Amino acid sequence: MWECRTIAVESGLQYYLKQIDEAPLLSSEEERELGEAIQYSYQIDELFRRGEIDLQEKEEAQIKAAEARDRMILSNLRLVVNIAKNYLNRGMSLGDLIEEGNIGLLRGVEGYDPTKETRFSTYASWWIKQAIKRALINTVQPVHIPAYMVAMIADWKKASAELESELNRQPTLQEMAEYMELSERKVRIIRRAVKAFSAPTQSGSANGTFGLSELLADEKTPSPEQVVFSNADTETIRKLLERIDEREATILTMRYGLDDKPPMTLKEIGARIGLTRERVRQLEREALKKLRQAIEEL
Repeated sequence: MWECRTIAVESGLQYYLKQIDEAPLLSSEEERELGEAIQYSYQIDELFRRGEIDLQEKEEAQIKAAEARDRMILSNLRLVVNIAKNYLNRGMSLGDLIEEGNIGLLRGVEGYDPTKETRFSTYASWWIKQAIKRALINTVQPVHIPAYMVAMIADWKKASAELESELNRQPTLQEMAEYMELSERKVRIIRRAVKAFSAPTQSGSANGTFGLSELLADEKTPSPEQVVFSNADTETIRKLLERIDEREATILTMRYGLDDKPPMTLKEIGARIGLTRERVRQLEREALKKLRQAIEEL
């Protein structure tokens, strides 16, 4: 039975690879135009508020930006696959590596500045590699699965198997949410718990393979490092933060939205506290190391 399921998953992956291989690559000029459309979309709310553009212009800009994002993502999915292949045999299947890499690609698309005169592939490669590396780090760290989540994981597996049999393919996140009568946000959390539970450090499985339910995550999908915090009790995290340097605790709080505010980028944090982005990254890394040590002592 497991062998048949694996074959079905691999077939889905092969189909995905075939589909993305047909997407045309972008020229540097096309990248610049698409990047400008996306960057402009960040200003339209303010421009509309000030009366510099009307409603029709605002809607047209939003549509153009959405189309630009889709095109940049589609044209660079092969880049994610090529990078993901370099991280095989480290505890995650190719499908999972691609999924995490796609999260990095999405962040790259949102942050790409065409005025820097850098090709998008160069800029996006860093985000893709970071997303994959962080996912690999999290994979080798045992994740505690609360008792109530075990029951939800069982429901997920049952629903996934029934939908897969009915649809003759892996169900999407939206289809799972409708079938289980839950919000997409809650189903996404369950899916990540399933992946953690199925990883070698949890189940002892040699390959830790899990089905491809949706290779390209949407904009609201949390990054791998955010999942570490969402898996632990908030109050426990706050107590742990009290055991590290105040500046490091502040950085983690802003980085992962632990103060009930949206998570901030390294650049945004650096601007807020007067440090370079690289220095913020170093402090974040040091703080996470201290947190892991503190957790082990609990």
